[in-house]
Amino acid sequence: MSAASNESFPDRLLKLLDHIEYRRIDSSEDFSDIERLRYKAYKAADVLPVGSQSLIDDVDFDKNAYVFGVYYFEELVSTIRLHYVTPDHRVSQSAGVFPDVMDEMLGAGLTLIDPARFAADPQVAAELPVIPYITLRPSIVAAAYFKADRVLQHVRPPHAAFYKRVFYADTLVERRMTEIYGLELTLMSTNTHTVGSKLLKRYPFFDSGSHERRLMFGRTEERSSPSLTVLPSARLVASGAIVGAQAGIDY
Repeated sequence: MSAASNESFPDRLLKLLDHIEYRRIDSSEDFSDIERLRYKAYKAADVLPVGSQSLIDDVDFDKNAYVFGVYYFEELVSTIRLHYVTPDHRVSQSAGVFPDVMDEMLGAGLTLIDPARFAADPQVAAELPVIPYITLRPSIVAAAYFKADRVLQHVRPPHAAFYKRVFYADTLVERRMTEIYGLELTLMSTNTHTVGSKLLKRYPFFDSGSHERRLMFGRTEERSSPSLTVLPSARLVASGAIVGAQAGIDY
């Protein structure tokens, strides 16, 4: 039996990160690539927004929005958009479908990471089934950077089991019909205070160093070109070479 076959799933994912780059999308050229990928993925899944003229919208450019392209061997394979949502800044994708629940959480003073616009190249996703883990990793990095109280997941009901198993997510709304997509969505939430340490211990590839977190989410000036490329730091954290969220940040 080979040594590789003895590796755990988290260890294999840590190694895979050596071939992954995250690019925070700021340039118009890169946004064009993101729009093409979104269209390709949504069309294949038959979830194109009803009546939409473009798959890039104003919310992509909100001051608390962070759009990422995920590059595998320098090829764009997936994308995700994150919103940092606070009681004072409530722009988010989930607010459009679950305004009552979002208002309740924000009214209680919680801060949220709201991932949306997940899209993966269908062919790559078929050949590399770990794409969801790699693409959703920035949501956990964001939670560490902003010290957010919750990471949200608004997903199709058949996908809820994945988020419950991997992200220890609780179901907030079992299912609700959306007009924009013409399908039902479930709203889930990961409580970073109660399960953050357990999540990082089980899946160390979600961990990150402070430098990576600042590159991903720090903004000191207006958006500029070219888009910023960030290398994952989880392996450095796991090896003890740098301090990460698990050791240095109390979720």
